[in-house]
Amino acid sequence: MPGPSAGGSFGAWAGRSVCCSLDGRPEPWGAVVAAHRLPRVSYDHVLLPSGVASTPAEVDTYLTSQQGQPEAAAVTELAAELTARNAELPESDNFLSVSPLGGAATGTVLQVPSPYDAIGFVRELLFELATPRDYAVYDPQLTWLIDPAGQIPVTVTHGGAGEFPYLTAALARFWVRELADPNPYLIVERAPEVYIQTYRESAEDYTVEFRDGGPDRHFTARVTGPDAVADLIWDWTRRDRARVDQLPWERLEL
Repeated sequence: MPGPSAGGSFGAWAGRSVCCSLDGRPEPWGAVVAAHRLPRVSYDHVLLPSGVASTPAEVDTYLTSQQGQPEAAAVTELAAELTARNAELPESDNFLSVSPLGGAATGTVLQVPSPYDAIGFVRELLFELATPRDYAVYDPQLTWLIDPAGQIPVTVTHGGAGEFPYLTAALARFWVRELADPNPYLIVERAPEVYIQTYRESAEDYTVEFRDGGPDRHFTARVTGPDAVADLIWDWTRRDRARVDQLPWERLEL
């Protein structure tokens, strides 16, 4: 992310590593996945159609409903593409813990297990393949449902979980509310040196910055409340400046 990492006062955020707990998977997270439980050395993502669920509990219910259903055509395509991409690599570089994928009676759902050191690569690949097919990505370890419905393509960097290719109003609120130490920041970048970012200072206090190009267009403000921050970020993302322009911004001198 050349903008925030090069010029933003929060630039140090983007270079920090992400750590995930091996004991972080919630139980239960659906009979479909439970039936194919893998050792906890694997990190699981689940693909499911956009719009079928909006909470982890609804995801769990939907996964259960798909158990025993014939594999959907979209799942067959996704499984074949992921398996082929995996087979192109040397075995030491494989990003799937199980191959080939697919062929199970899981309806419109596809579980994608991977080694922990491949999480970032796999997540990026899943968005590349799933989003054009109107599929959401569910992370059961974090209990995060990342649904493309209503998305705006931007680069989102979450301090605790890495990079994502789009933002929605629901994700903005969810992510800002969940920001926590040691890296409580969120960056949304539209173009190089054009971004908005926030850092959680306390439960209710946030620093927000936005930059519209050069260093003379870099501003900062303090905002109270996670939802106010999330709404501000979403407004900026969809190019609605009404609330953005109401804040008492100060030019940031670096």
